[in-house]
Formats: sequence, C-alpha cells, structure tokens
Amino acid sequence: MKGLITKGVGGFYFVRPEGAGGGVSYSCRARGIFKKEGLTPTVGDLVDFEALDEEDGVINAILPRRNLFIRPPIANADRFIVMIAAAQPAPNLSVVDKLLVAAEMAGAEAMLCINKTELLNREELRRVTGIYEGLYPLIEISCAENAGLDRLPPLLAGRKSALAGPSGVGKSTLINRLRGGTALETGAVSGRTERGRHTTRHVELFDTAGGGMIFDTPGFTSFAVSGADAAMLASFYPEMRERLGDCRFDDCRHLAEPGCAVRAALAEGRIAASRYASYVMQQQEIEKSNAY
Repeated sequence: MKGLITKGVGGFYFVRPEGAGGGVSYSCRARGIFKKEGLTPTVGDLVDFEALDEEDGVINAILPRRNLFIRPPIANADRFIVMIAAAQPAPNLSVVDKLLVAAEMAGAEAMLCINKTELLNREELRRVTGIYEGLYPLIEISCAENAGLDRLPPLLAGRKSALAGPSGVGKSTLINRLRGGTALETGAVSGRTERGRHTTRHVELFDTAGGGMIFDTPGFTSFAVSGADAAMLASFYPEMRERLGDCRFDDCRHLAEPGCAVRAALAEGRIAASRYASYVMQQQEIEKSNAY
C-alpha cells in the first residue's frame, strides 16, 4: 500500500493510507535497509508500506521526494510559511532570511506571516513589512483578535504547507484555528529572555479545515544554511537575483568587488540593509563550514 507519513515519534512512523480519512493510520517501523543506505523516513514522505495488522505496519520504500528539509525535518512541502511575531518576541530577521533561503533552495513557494499585529501601530509594523513587500507574499494576522485569518485557508487548500519560525510567535495557536479549534498545546513567551517556550516537541502533519495540510514544527531560534553554495547564494535572494547579470564580473560575490550591481542597489536603498547583512552573514557561515 501507499501512504503518507503524518508523524514520527521514537522510531515509529504514523502512516495514513492513500485515500483514507484523517483518523486512519498505521504505526510503522522502517525496514533495516534504510539505515544501511543512510535514509530516514520523514514526516511528509510518501511511502510504500505493508500492514501487519489493523494498527501496525512496516515501511518498505520511500517514494521520490519533491524536496527535503533537514531543520525542520520535513519532506514534500509545497509552500513554506515563515511565521514571526510583530513583537513579543521581537522579529529576528536573520532567522527569517535563513528560512526564506531554505525555501528558495528547496523550490518551495515561500511566504511570510506576521502575527500579533495588534501589538504595534501601523508605522512600527511597516518597519518590518516594508523589508519584504514585493519580494514574498506577506500576510498580517492577529490570532488574539481573530484578524486576517480568513486569508490563509485559500492559500493552503490542496497543498502541504510548512509553518516554521521561532518559539512563541503563535504557530500552535494558528494551527488550532486552521484545524477548526482542535486543541494543541500552546505556550507563553518567557519574560526573562523574550523567547517562546517550546510547545511542539515533534513534527506533525495536520489537516486544515480548508482542505489543505500543514506541518507543525518545533520552535527554534537558529537555522543552519546547509548545502548552499557561496556562488549561488545570491540567486536565492529575489532582490539580488534580478541584478546578477549587471555586475562587472561574472563571478561577483557582492561583498567588496568593484562594479557590483547588488551593492549599488544597496547604496541606493533598493535593497534593505538587513537583507544584505543576512546575506553577508550566510556567506561567512558557508565559508566557515567549507573550511572544515
């Protein structure tokens, strides 16, 4: 049989048979051959599995993937929704940019969702939204005031969407709303660190009331740009990608080279300083990882 992995906990993978409803799943182990081949079944994988009884089964093969994310560990995401809070906790733009690069690298549609908009006035909110408008689809919501949530279901319908971002931004609360009120554990933001307390402890793929599916991933405050090539990094930034052919040198890294169209756009205010700072930081991370 073919099925979809919707959750993985402690070496067991919960597989929903193809065409089955959300309440039907088998608790499966993976064949030992996967470990020998260095493969790990992942939430979102389409698999070929064998039912051993009414509840248990074994995964025989992982079907071809559209994409694979290592952190968070998910497969076959059609859309990658980067979620941040307008405040409490304050947006960490370098993490946002790393997640957006990860989506670009995997060929998933990237979008940005800003929650807790009730905590800032329009001018304050614009300091964040102005950076990304025109680059990615952007939705402003307030789970506390139930504002803007009606814009999400049409974007999720018929797709597997990954919802990722630091702890405390309201991911579990939003998923509760999208699932039609099914309760997931939620947590407050730590007053001492202004970081969210982790409430999601494993990756899980849920059905939404609007007909799509959404990954819930553990909160985190770091993200490694793994697998990126330093020469290709700029192509994962839309505002840089459109200027790559205008640099004086074909191999321009957009760091200190003369005649760089990207740095010229930065000086003219057509590329946000925070985005360029993220790019430089990621270049340094890639160079450091390549040194080992």
